[in-house]
Amino acid sequence: MDFALFDNRKYRTLAVRDGYREWSASYESTVEDEMDLRLLRRIATVDWASVHRALDLACGTGRIGAWLCEQGVKSIGGVDFTSEMLDRARARGAYQSLTKADIRHTDLEPHAYDLITEVLADEHLPDLKPLYAEVARLLRPGGSFVIVGYHSHFLMSGIPTHFDSATGEPIAVESYVHLFSDHVKAARAAGLDLIEADEGVIDDEWLAKKPQWKKWLHHPVSFAMVWRKP
Repeated sequence: MDFALFDNRKYRTLAVRDGYREWSASYESTVEDEMDLRLLRRIATVDWASVHRALDLACGTGRIGAWLCEQGVKSIGGVDFTSEMLDRARARGAYQSLTKADIRHTDLEPHAYDLITEVLADEHLPDLKPLYAEVARLLRPGGSFVIVGYHSHFLMSGIPTHFDSATGEPIAVESYVHLFSDHVKAARAAGLDLIEADEGVIDDEWLAKKPQWKKWLHHPVSFAMVWRKP
């Protein structure tokens, strides 16, 4: 579903590539660890240190690649379609390779990765099926796909993926609402098995950083799923 069906803020909206080009300068200071890294830390079915080759789809500024490196992942590749984000990821030094490409059609070597991650990007895809099909193509048998996303509940509550421009104007990035059943259908069609799922809610740690979100206390804001290729 197009987010416009639920939009009650009516921010000026940019296409995904244009939005992340502009957001790249302030992204690190606006995305909180509670949104994604806290969920990654709770994952129990992935032995990060045993991963030899990982791929970080929609790697952005490299936050996730840097975290994977800290967990002992041996080799990490990154993919993003925004040059400005890739420049920032490159500066981190966590990636052995960085590729400018659409995460749904990377042209990378098939069956080559023990682990694939995709964090806070699925809401920008109008259809999930190409993402899961590409992940299945790239994973080795037995490999895992970890996806962390912006919760559909928050989008359906009218809160878009957004940031403040240099002038202070709130800017939304083109988004789509995917129910959990959409993920399951797309992943199962690609032959992947769900082995773990979790959700992150607004709690006191969140409110310490964003007290204006008090009205959303106990509401789910993000999710994590772990899929495995048989």
